Formats: sequence, C-alpha cells, structure tokens
Amino acid sequence: MSFIYAIDLAGTFVFTISGALAASDKKHHHDIFSVFFTGFITAIGGGTIRDVTLGAYPVVWINDMNYLLSIFAGVLFTLLFRRYIIRISRTLSIFDTIGMAIYVVLGVQKSIVYDVNLLAAVVLGMVSGIFGGVIRDTLLNEIPLIFRKEMYATPCLLGSLLFVILYVLQIDSNLNFMLCVLFIVLFRFFAVRYEWSLPRLNFKE
Repeated sequence: MSFIYAIDLAGTFVFTISGALAASDKKHHHDIFSVFFTGFITAIGGGTIRDVTLGAYPVVWINDMNYLLSIFAGVLFTLLFRRYIIRISRTLSIFDTIGMAIYVVLGVQKSIVYDVNLLAAVVLGMVSGIFGGVIRDTLLNEIPLIFRKEMYATPCLLGSLLFVILYVLQIDSNLNFMLCVLFIVLFRFFAVRYEWSLPRLNFKE
C-alpha cells in the first residue's frame, strides 16, 4: 500500500466521521441509516464531483471497495465513540478540517495527473475538499460553512495553490503533500481561533 493511498483512505475515514457526527447531533434526531448516508455523502461528495469533472471513470469509490470499507468503519467508529469525540469536534471541527485538507491535496494531485492546466488543478483541489461538507450541510438544512463568516474555502484554495507552486519547484511529492495538509489544518485552526474572516460586501449601498 502506497503512502498516498493510505492517506486517501484515512481522509475518507475522518471525513465520514465528520458527516456522521453532524447527522447524529441531538438536534437532528436521525436514525442509523441517515447517519450512515450523511457520512457516506460527506466522504465521497467532493471526490465524486472532481472525478466527474476530470472524466475519471469509474469514480474511485466505485472501483475500489476499500473506500466503502473506510466509510463503514468511520460510521461505526462514530456510533461507538460519539460521546468521546463530540468534545473534540466542537472545539475545532478537527475531523472535518483533517478530511478537508487531505482531500484538497489529493484533488490537486489527481488533477495534475489528468493533465489539466495548473489553475484548474487549484480549483479542483478546493472543490474536492469542500463540496462533501457543502452537501452534508445542505442535507442537514444548515447554512454551508462556505457561506458563513468564518474562513472555510480560503485555506483550501491557498493550500491547493501552495501545492501547485511546490510541484512546479519540483519538491518531493510526499513532502509536498504533508506540508500542504499541515498548512491547511493550521490555517483553519488559527482562522477559527482568532475569528479571521474576509471583508464583507454590502451591495445595498
């Protein structure tokens, strides 16, 4: 098993936890199936949109059963240990952030492999990272994080751009991967902690 492949499965696992945890929140009162479905769609949403855009068929989770096994494991882990992990998720949304960061970088890498232009690779990396969460929030009747005040898409876009810059500079791919994931996680951490936000536009004036 390659390093990148293992990280991809780990990203699927933690993103599933993010979705399943959101659906199992007391205010939603969802059953086991809806918890599983929300975890599933959170884990595969961004990657599926990326693969369809790239024309990468069949999409990765259809072709490789290990992704579905990671999703089942993530849902089961959430159901068994929800009372312990709920405190962590409320503090920093850590599972969502880690999954998002991994998916962003994987999205850029795969886009480059499919020989798209580098700016398109940056955008597809961001799409890969955020759209699972967008679909999750929409299903749960929540305002998606990208439309809230806190920074969500910005660290994804910058992390995606950083990967492309380091790729052009021919930095080792594994080192590039780790640096960009760390950058996105830390950026998101400080953005939440210090309430960073982009300037708001007022179209009424």
